[in-house]
Amino acid sequence: MSRVDPAPPPPAPALSTGAVARRLGVSPTTLRSWERRYAIGPARREDGRHRRWTPQDIARLEEMCRLTARGVPPSEAARAALGGAPGAPAVTRAAAVTPGGPGALPLGEVRPEARGLARAAVRLDAPAVADLLDSALAGHGLVTAWEEVIAPTLHAVGRKWASAGERYVEVEHLLSWHVSAALHRIRPAPQRTAEPPVLLACTPGELHSLPVEALAAALGERGLPVRMFGAALPAEALRDAVRRTGPRAAVLWSQSRTTADHALARSVAGIEWGLRGARGHSALLLAGPGWGAQPQGPRTERLFALRSGIEVIEALLVRAPGPAAPGPPAQGPAPSTGAGRATPASYGS
Repeated sequence: MSRVDPAPPPPAPALSTGAVARRLGVSPTTLRSWERRYAIGPARREDGRHRRWTPQDIARLEEMCRLTARGVPPSEAARAALGGAPGAPAVTRAAAVTPGGPGALPLGEVRPEARGLARAAVRLDAPAVADLLDSALAGHGLVTAWEEVIAPTLHAVGRKWASAGERYVEVEHLLSWHVSAALHRIRPAPQRTAEPPVLLACTPGELHSLPVEALAAALGERGLPVRMFGAALPAEALRDAVRRTGPRAAVLWSQSRTTADHALARSVAGIEWGLRGARGHSALLLAGPGWGAQPQGPRTERLFALRSGIEVIEALLVRAPGPAAPGPPAQGPAPSTGAGRATPASYGS
């Protein structure tokens, strides 16, 4: 009986320019520019027009990205990626390194879009960062894009900065600026409720405002009323804002224990607003890892993940208003902050 040789494995699929751009964290325009200027293009095209990048083509591009991220001029990086060291083809060498090289961000298991965003941020490729953020928000929606693409990349930048001294500060600043800009481009829906607003602010001295910016954008998308006060709101200004707006809830963000002011939190939770004889209280929602896990005071809850935090706020906004602590919802039980909990870091930056 004759032996039948196993069939060879099918060739790896070739990718389009857009798919490669998302994988590597560069814009399609950048790939076309590299092809035109440095002849670092795909091996073949379909019907003579559409570019299709093979694994070998992508390995060369990864080497190009790795070198440019280390400050090598693009022309020299292209020559190295195409030629390589004597006796070692560039494709083999590029495939053997960790994607992004030694400067890559420590991402772990994440969506491919997060790796592309990280690579673009490390290269300080602002157009690619903006394109990738808009693509993630449009393709996955704000909450999924934040929790699975944007926040993991921001965390990785922070870890890299913490382990590399003053290096990568510029990466964090560029990425943070573009994340904030992308969130601000999300247009709010018409308000669907006449309920009092939700007040969002960071504690005094807290400059990490991106998580509350994401929350503000997500609530705005749902047509919920929001008053956003951003980073480092002074304590007396926060108390005045609560008295003047009579919010259904106040969300107070703290990134670190040094900015988590528990005395301020108790003070805000105790504020009464409205006319004498018809006083009301706001629910206080403490968000961010700075607050820790210690028990909270009256009318105070903890928010953990963005998705479950939105559920908590939506439940508060449909409860009947009252002069004291928020009462039971009009229909069915409201989700608590423990529902669908994630670690505090999943909400933060």
